[in-house]
Amino acid sequence: MNHHGPVHDADVDSHMSEDIPARFRLSTYLYRLSAELIAQEPKSTRDQSRLLVLHKGTGELECKLFRDLPSLLTPSDLLVINETRVTPASLIARKSTGGRVEILVLDPAASSNDRNLGHTAVRTCMTQSSKALRRGTTVMLESGQELFVEEIIVSGRAKIRFPVPEAQFLSFLDKHGRAPLPPYIKDSNRDLGRDRLRYQTVYATVPGSVAAPTAGLHFSEKLLAELEAKGIETARIVLHVGPGTFTPVRQEDIRLHAMESEYYEISDEAAKQINTAVDAKRRVIAVGTTTARALESAATSTGGVQSGQRSTDLFIYPGYIFRVVQGLITNFHLPGSTLLMLVCAFGGINRVLAAYQNAVKDKFRFYSYGDACIIID
Repeated sequence: MNHHGPVHDADVDSHMSEDIPARFRLSTYLYRLSAELIAQEPKSTRDQSRLLVLHKGTGELECKLFRDLPSLLTPSDLLVINETRVTPASLIARKSTGGRVEILVLDPAASSNDRNLGHTAVRTCMTQSSKALRRGTTVMLESGQELFVEEIIVSGRAKIRFPVPEAQFLSFLDKHGRAPLPPYIKDSNRDLGRDRLRYQTVYATVPGSVAAPTAGLHFSEKLLAELEAKGIETARIVLHVGPGTFTPVRQEDIRLHAMESEYYEISDEAAKQINTAVDAKRRVIAVGTTTARALESAATSTGGVQSGQRSTDLFIYPGYIFRVVQGLITNFHLPGSTLLMLVCAFGGINRVLAAYQNAVKDKFRFYSYGDACIIID
């Protein structure tokens, strides 16, 4: 799930930064990346992406292909995947003046338990337009459907009423929405049909994310079958990727950043698989930062996880002690992002940033449609 934020150096107020320990400075997590390395489209075959192997204990790096993953794992490993499904939550509307409005529904699968399914659907949305939206405004989709701005929460965020009951809201987005690709993918490189298919893991089943858990995009059905044939067990959990994952860090002291909460669920069956692996001292390998956050959010004092449905605003940055995750598969993340900070917390700041420098030198492809990295002992 990569991330709707700045692509290059962030503007940071660094005059106070010398008072902040280096591991807590935003500037520590900035790096330069030429635009040509930002992947604009997916590889033609999912598992043909490149895979940078970072050996956590030594810092040694190896370059492989993602299809080589079975050779890097052992039958005792437990892979944990996030089977959230990306909702086509991006909409383009017009004001009565003709002005374009970009809308991203932030909580498409908000639990229907606390809503009346017959009531009209209202959702919190990120909005972008040349002139700010006002409360009481009506905007129109190309299909002629009208959306009503009920409330302005803050600049660029509004509560919008949709012309369908709750029970039909996801179907409405399926019909009218587009895959919510991050803004660094140029319009000229977008393909509505392809992106609906490829900005989605092959194992996605539970609708609710507004960005893909991108580490999972590299798995093909064939590769999953190979892993299973080798005896490598897979546990499935859900974390719905929301703005908490891709909101940029704006303070130089990263400890001041507050994560927005995201919904996750771990079934009794998945918790049993994970806890059995932990008890047997087997490696638990998280596929993606979203999976890692869910597992660590559900961690118990004994190193296992608790099943259930919850929300998490856990912000993992260096200094955090991982309780469950012992291996991490992840894409290459934006400079200064909370995702890069999580990866640095897991793999070590110097080793991870050195691996990123190496990836830039070797022309790996970065971000959502880019290549992958695995950090293992």
